[in-house]
Formats: sequence, structure tokens, C-alpha cells
Amino acid sequence: MRYFLLFIYFCATLSATAQTVQDYVSARLQHPVLKGACWGGAAAYANAPEDELFSVNADTRLTPASTLKLLTTAAALETLGPEYRFQTNLYAEAQPDENGVLKGNLYLQGGGDPTLGSTRVAGAESWQAVTKKWAKAVKDAGITRVEGNIIADVSLFEGPSVGPKVNWENMGNYYAAPASPLSFNDNSFKIHFSPQPRDGKPAETASTEPEVPGLTLKSFVTADGKNKKDNAYVYGAPLQNELEIYGTIPTNFTGFTISAALPDPAFFAAHALKTELEKQDIFVLGVPQTTYTAPDYTMMPLLHAYQSPKLKDIVVIINKRSFNLYADMILRQLAVHAGKKGSLQNGLEELNKFLRENRLAGPEDTVIYDGSGLSRDNLVTPRTLLRTLAFMTTSPNFTYYYNSLATPDDRGDLLLLRRFLKPRKAVSRVRVKGGTIDGVKAAAGYVTDEKGNQIAFVLIANNLATKSEAIFRIHEDILKQLLAQP
Repeated sequence: MRYFLLFIYFCATLSATAQTVQDYVSARLQHPVLKGACWGGAAAYANAPEDELFSVNADTRLTPASTLKLLTTAAALETLGPEYRFQTNLYAEAQPDENGVLKGNLYLQGGGDPTLGSTRVAGAESWQAVTKKWAKAVKDAGITRVEGNIIADVSLFEGPSVGPKVNWENMGNYYAAPASPLSFNDNSFKIHFSPQPRDGKPAETASTEPEVPGLTLKSFVTADGKNKKDNAYVYGAPLQNELEIYGTIPTNFTGFTISAALPDPAFFAAHALKTELEKQDIFVLGVPQTTYTAPDYTMMPLLHAYQSPKLKDIVVIINKRSFNLYADMILRQLAVHAGKKGSLQNGLEELNKFLRENRLAGPEDTVIYDGSGLSRDNLVTPRTLLRTLAFMTTSPNFTYYYNSLATPDDRGDLLLLRRFLKPRKAVSRVRVKGGTIDGVKAAAGYVTDEKGNQIAFVLIANNLATKSEAIFRIHEDILKQLLAQP
């Protein structure tokens, strides 16, 4: 009888704890910032995801913003493996003759490496360093003159390079850069504005970094004395070299810089190689080009094979820095790994297949248009995210997944929860992936309770009418409740 009563007491305690969290969340959601908005979320111990500590609209499809990257990176780690590397090959169409003349083309075969020519990931090299390696490989092959073209092979991918639901305001900007199997320099470039200290006056473009061949910029930007941030937007579609810039930048005496999407990253890579070859006194008779049809490489000499950092390191940038391009690139690589063309649609099919096969989502739980969460039209239930977080705790890849998420005081992920928990010094017990687009604020990840048990959580607010940070404080308070679980 004694043990029976203890058992009843134990169950009642657990029930009361869960009810307390549920009640607390329900009360916090009465805040005016959520008037007219839609909020959904859930939390559960990772080893028992069906026994939720709280649940609100957990089966309602909501826009996840960048918390969608949790699904993409989970699928990539489980499918490709943490040690996976991308490879970009440089081929010569033939052997050079006795005079060092290559009577044919040089080919850059894009392998889907999102980090090529970028220093964001540990171990990666700048685009200048990469082109120097390629040029050295050409010289080491005995080639002193190229009588063909420098051709960028982008046949690994097909279809639109930007998601169909990405809006026009975002498309020409660095955070919506087009995916390419031959990505280069994060598929972005910098636009430098001349100094403009006068409020309301036009801000003129001074230069770009790097110089982009064939690019035309028209600036309709003005300087704003009250604005301290970049509110300028670049308008332009992939492969479009005429870009227009609208909005405002702060008044300044030293100039101002924004970042934009490269219209044609593969062409830029081919052009950069041609420029470097000529610096090395290797004359190129032809021109940079791109091809969507792969040549037969079986008989071509391989001059250089450039390998990316490991996927586990790339995933850190995707989640901690919420880097859209890398997420959309590895989504396409899921399709390539499955023997398909690296299209957005094929990548989405593989992602949904991963979710279904592991019972993380049903057919009606997700409507996904990209791998990054940039589209406002993406829809995912909070429970799908919760199940994915719990599923990954059972994976041998969990350490890489967990460490790719930011702590509240991390420089990455927009510092979404940058102030909370500091008095409690509990920052190390939280890992979070944030998500922010217009009208959406989301956070998902893990907290570790006072006994060292991991709790997975998902918090998503949609249709917010203001940019008030009150929603962050609500989310922080909910996490504090989870951290305090006995």
C-alpha cells in the first residue's frame, strides 16, 4: 500500500508540474503583443517527446522562419554524414602540346560546395586563394596558353536557383543569394557608397568588392539622419546584371557598405580564374562561359580537386549564423546524393522523405518551399520540429547537431535571446535556433533542466503586427520555466 501511495504521489507530482508549465504558458500568451497573432509551441523531455510539458497549437501549421533549418540540417547530417565533403574539379580538355598550348577548354565542374571561395567556415579559403590554387594547377600541368574558353559547368543542379516564394524585396540581397553548383564567395559582393553626411540627399555608389564583370548599378538610395542601420534593398533576379537599389542608409562622413547577391556566381568564378591565369602569364584566348550540359570528363586530365570543409562544420554556420545559402545548397545536395538532379523540388522531396520515414511529420504537417526558411509561405507544425529535435538526441550525430545551435549569449543567430538568464548564469544550459522574418518570431532547441535532463522546445509566433521585442521576453520566460523543472 505504501509503494502504491508513493507511486500515486509521484504521478501526481509529474502531472502538477506539467500542468504548471501549461498554465504558465497560457497566461504569458495573454500579452497584448499577441493580440490578433497566432502562437504555437510545445516542449517535452527529449527521451519522451509524446509526454509534453506543454502544448499550444502544436498541430497547427505555422511559418517557422529559420527554425526550418533544424529540419534541413538534421536530414543532411543523417543522410550525408558529418564527414561529408563537397568537391570542385578543374579539368583540361586535353593535354598541352610541346609548346604548352592547350588546344581546348578549361572546365570548372561545380560540385555543390556552398563554401567555395568563402572564409566563413573554419578551414575554408578566400576566393582569391582558391583561384591562385587553380592557376597553379594549370601552370604545373605545363600549360602556358589556353586557346579555348574557361567554362563553368553548372549541370549538377537544375531549375530555379532561388525558391519560388522568395519575395522581390529579398531576391537581390546577400541573404537570398541564388544557389549554384559552382557557388563562389558566398554568391555575394559588397556595394560601397560614397560619403553622404546630408540628410535626405542621394547616396551614390562608389565601387563594388570584388569587381563584378558586366554589372550595372542604379542607386535610388537616400541618406537618413535618424537611421543608424542598413535599410537599403537591392532589386535584381538571378542572371540579371542590371541592379537597382532602393531605401536608406545612415548619414555618414566615411561611406557605407551593403551586401548584395551575385547575379551569376559560376560565371564570376570562371572570370576570376581567367583573370588569375593572365596574372600568372598564362594567356587565355577564349572567354568565361557557363554550361548546363556536362561534357564527357572521362578522358580529360584532372588538374585539381578542391575539397570543402566537413559538413559538420558547415552545419555550424547554417544554424549559428542562420546562413540561408548554405541551407538551400545542402537541401539540393540531398537530391544529388539520391542520384537525382540537384533541383529545389528534388531536394524538398528528399527532405520530406526523411521526415516521413522517421515518423517526424505526416503528409499534412509540412508545406515547405526552401531549405532555409526564408519564404513566408513555408508551413510546419511545432510538433514536427519537436519530434525532429527529440529524434536527433538518439542519433550518433547529435553532438554536431547540438553544438551547431547558439547559446543565448552567442554572437550568432541574431542574438535573439541575448539578455536572458544572465543573472542565473544558466546560458550554457540552453541551445537555440532562432527564426525571424516579417511578422514571425520563432525559437526552437534544447534546455537542460536542473537534473541534467534535456528538454526539447519549439516556440513560434506568426502574424505579429509590430517589431516589439516583447515576444522575445515571453519566449525567454517560458524557457526559464523549463530550466527550473525539478
